[in-house]
Order: sequence, then structure tokens, then C-alpha cells
Amino acid sequence: MSNEKSSMNKANCVAIVSGGMDSVTMLHHLVKNEGRRPAVISFIYGQKHDKEIALAQWHAELLNCPDYRALDLRGLRPLFATSALVGEAVPIPDIHEVAGDPQPPTYVPNRNMIFLTLAAAYAESHGVAELFYGAQAHDLYGYWDTTPQFLKSLNQVYGLNRKTPVHIKAPFIHHTKTDVLHAGLALGVDYGTTWSCYEGETLACGRCPTCAERLAAFAAVGLPDPIPYREYDSHFSHFQL
Repeated sequence: MSNEKSSMNKANCVAIVSGGMDSVTMLHHLVKNEGRRPAVISFIYGQKHDKEIALAQWHAELLNCPDYRALDLRGLRPLFATSALVGEAVPIPDIHEVAGDPQPPTYVPNRNMIFLTLAAAYAESHGVAELFYGAQAHDLYGYWDTTPQFLKSLNQVYGLNRKTPVHIKAPFIHHTKTDVLHAGLALGVDYGTTWSCYEGETLACGRCPTCAERLAAFAAVGLPDPIPYREYDSHFSHFQL
């Protein structure tokens, strides 16, 4: 039996982990609270903040996950060129530019559908019936492919599979970022080894949508964020998460 098959046989689910707060917390939750053994997948798709990938692998190894792989999808980068997360000509917006926007420029076209499709194929080919991803209830902006409606509809499609239907789960889909942070702190997650900023520089920008959401969550629990920031907008601490 190949090393790939033998390692995957030890897994009882698949988890998509980006290296950000939500997916890393989900991974710790699956291992520590539910006693699961996830095979972990990350995706390299041309994102400006690809430094998150090394952190995803770090947590997978920390938790002794039976299999980790980062799939290189940079060939799909032209498909995502309209997104600020990928397109060189599209700047990362300030949170104040996107708050309330139903589909902000940080949205990556069909990204979650593509990632879930590939991860579901991986799970199905190894006889694993459950797939997890870290969707959460965004507070200041939102994406259609992180909603309960999206999850329900996609599971209806995958339920059509005649032999190995893969069920997709999102444990934090009704949780705010603050809820996720509370859960992770209780699990002992080291948030200094996660990355959220869309810019992907040495220091987090402190102003993009994901920085704003992260800073607001830490302010809500009364703790400093352990990652370094280039600047900090105290206005974020006033958001009610």
C-alpha cells in the first residue's frame, strides 16, 4: 500500500485549512473536542497572503494530523483576477470601503465552490464521508459562499452521489469572529501562529476587512492580538461582534 493511501486510511474526515483564525480554530476543535483525525488540505491560488499556507501546515503537524497537502492552483490565477486578494491591479480595500457591501472586492469568484469540489473529490476517492471548512458569520462584510443557504444547497447536490456522498460541515457557520476566538482560546490555540491580513506583508496592515474583523474580536474579549501590526485603527474596537 502506498504511503499516501496508508496515511489517508488513518483519517476519518477532511478539513480545508487556510492558516487563518477560523480554519485553524476549526482544526483544533475537530481534533480536541471531537476526537477526529482530519486529513488537511490547503490551497495556493495566487493569493497575496500566501504566507498563511506555512501556518496551516504548522498546525496540522502540531495536531498530528495523518495527512497534509497544499494543492498548487496558481494556474487558475487568471480566473480570480478581479479579486483584490489575487489581482495585482486591484488594491486591498480598507474596511470602511467594504462594510455593508454584499460582494466586496475581496471576494474571490467561486473560490469556495472550487475548493470544496476538489476537497470532496479527495475525500470521496479515499472513502471519507465528511468534509469541514471554516465558514463563519462575517460581521462587517460577507460572502455568499459562506452562508448556511450555500452549505445546505451544496450538500443537496453532493447527496446525489450514488456510492460515497460527502457531507460538508461548517461548525462555525453561525458563529461570529468573537465566538470563534472564544472557542479557540478555550482550546489553547496560539493565534500568534495564524495569519489573517490580506496584504501578506511582514506586518499586518490593520485596516483591511479581515484585519478589522480580527482586531474587533480581540478587543471584544479584552486581549491584544499577538501578531504584529503596521498600524491600528482604534475604531475597530467599537464594533459589536
